[in-house]
Amino acid sequence: MLGLIQQDVSDAGEWKLSPPLPPGRMGEVEISARAYVKMCLHAARYPHTAVNGLLLAQKCRATMAGQPECLCVTDCIPLFHTNLSLTVMLEVALNQVDIWSSQSDLLLAGYYQANSGIDDKNPSPLAQKTAGRIAELYGDGVLIMLDNRKFITNPRVPPLIVLEQKDRQWIPKDKNLIMWSDWESSRYICKTLLEAKAYTQLVDFDVHLDDIREDWTNQQLNTEIAQLVSVANGSA
Repeated sequence: MLGLIQQDVSDAGEWKLSPPLPPGRMGEVEISARAYVKMCLHAARYPHTAVNGLLLAQKCRATMAGQPECLCVTDCIPLFHTNLSLTVMLEVALNQVDIWSSQSDLLLAGYYQANSGIDDKNPSPLAQKTAGRIAELYGDGVLIMLDNRKFITNPRVPPLIVLEQKDRQWIPKDKNLIMWSDWESSRYICKTLLEAKAYTQLVDFDVHLDDIREDWTNQQLNTEIAQLVSVANGSA
């Protein structure tokens, strides 16, 4: 059984996900406060290990000009913090998240990872293969790497590197095509939750596999983030 679990990441091509979707033409990516905050909380909960997860986006609709809207990353699903290369477990998680997101009118739109080394911000072979598989199904899929060196409680700029696939290579995306729902609000909310140690509430798939009662969609945390978004926007 151990040999089966520790199979090579090349088996990632066996994953069966939703049918491919046409890529967008605009190339713009918008990252919501919820997605950003949960990625940071995942990294903060396990600061000495690598963590990874999946990015979810709203299904694209055509604009008045007939072009798809930008990719709006609205949420993320934290996956693992123990052994990121257990591809059988990754396959199980990927399929479950794909089914759940489809039922929620969302789609798998990318992959994120934070490496364990403070200066290591390069995507690992696993990150590239997983993100590449998602990009085969959704052409605008992105790969996000957390920059640990810039990941502090209140960063001036987002500590993220957003990459896109071109000619099967993952390269940094044009920063002019990366947008934020509201960066100042996202930064404030993340700072507030980090200081409150809200990362202890975050559930990733590793935790869920240890206790299936734990909610890997993190609905309670989503509610807290939504309340803080309302406060930041002055609507609470």
